[in-house]
Amino acid sequence: MLLYQIALCLVPGIGNVLGKKLVTMCGSAEAVFREPKRILQKVKGVGEVLSRAVGNKEIFKRAEQEIAFISRFNIAPLFFLDPMYPLRLTHCSDAPLMIFFKGNADLNSEKVVGVVGTRSATSYGKRICRELVDGLVHHHPLIVSGLAYGIDSCAHRSALDASLKTVAVLGHGLDRIYPYSNSALAEQLLSCGGLVTEFLSGTNPDRENFPKRNRIIAGLCDALVVVEAARKGGALITADIANSYNRDVFAVPGRIGDPWSEGSNYLIRTNQAHLCQSHENVEYIMGWREPEMKPVRQRQIFLEMTSDEELIVKCLSNGASLGIDEIMIQTGLSTSKATAALLNLEFEGIAKLLPGKLYELS
Repeated sequence: MLLYQIALCLVPGIGNVLGKKLVTMCGSAEAVFREPKRILQKVKGVGEVLSRAVGNKEIFKRAEQEIAFISRFNIAPLFFLDPMYPLRLTHCSDAPLMIFFKGNADLNSEKVVGVVGTRSATSYGKRICRELVDGLVHHHPLIVSGLAYGIDSCAHRSALDASLKTVAVLGHGLDRIYPYSNSALAEQLLSCGGLVTEFLSGTNPDRENFPKRNRIIAGLCDALVVVEAARKGGALITADIANSYNRDVFAVPGRIGDPWSEGSNYLIRTNQAHLCQSHENVEYIMGWREPEMKPVRQRQIFLEMTSDEELIVKCLSNGASLGIDEIMIQTGLSTSKATAALLNLEFEGIAKLLPGKLYELS
């Protein structure tokens, strides 16, 4: 099965979208290769050229080499139908057919935060990055970034210092580390997180690979935080992709005129990112803040309520907030009777008036 899954990723011209379509149509990666060419040629987007490529024996030789590599280095190949494949990625139409993972993190962690930014991080950016990660510690999020210089490296190191799992998404195969100076950091991630890539061994860190890498960062997370970014660059590409995936994007504001804050400020100014001044902003938008414990107020019970008041209390007893018109419909009371009863219930502290002229029990 694995042989055919990797082989499908190697067929020239069959990308992630078409590859998934073929697997869905045929039932499995193996079935795609066993499907008659005359049938494949009829599939929109395949055609004669690709149907011939599916039968290329060299593809299977290369797939066998990759299987030997991942077996030797204890790498987990995760096909998009694998139960261990990141669930969040399955919701992205252009997610990889297969990813390769080495490490011990749970890619389906309950909370995942992506942190990205410029390679030329300032002391301000690094400080904010560390404070952000530290502030989220009690949520035990998985921190995802791209192992680049600057903010990416700071995010990974901050997570490690806080004893959080952190995963780096790579723009090359797992047989190398780029940048090479982050090799020691990558080694630490293997025991406290991991490394993820969609690229087979032997793939160089070519320029065109990094936008592909960025979409995986965006797809893996619930929230993406841009700490510092120039007006153009990988961080803004990642933010744009995250928005297209309906992820919550945050940006840390910076000084006006600072080139490494132009991108972050632009995202905030154009409503492409929530303003992020601290971890509390992330917690609030994501709904991660613990609900405040309000003092329990014992509702007074009045045995001598009028029949009209009893009708209204019963109407509101399911916790609903209702306007007077709806209360009148449900109770059958006239305007004057409903108004008088509600006024008395307010005086007695049994009901209260909310904004929008809605009533609920106190």
